[in-house]
Amino acid sequence: MSGPLVAPGREDVIALLAQQGECAPEDVGERIDSLQLAWLVHAVEERYGVRLDLDDDALEAMDSVAGAVDVLERALAAVPPGGSGS
Repeated sequence: MSGPLVAPGREDVIALLAQQGECAPEDVGERIDSLQLAWLVHAVEERYGVRLDLDDDALEAMDSVAGAVDVLERALAAVPPGGSGS
């Protein structure tokens, strides 16, 4: 993959959470619980083919859709082209 990775936006994160919860995107709440968070991180790693290096502070910040978008943007920007975040 060439160039920086384009992180999922708010709509993408909501769509992923809706897929995990088997619900409509409009039914996804702002808060993200621990099961949703684990699934979201896994789904993003699979989609981008990377391993994200997220510390406890980053994971705690991902307790909302807005927080997840922010953390994922920073985490994916830190992944070297063709590399992984670990």
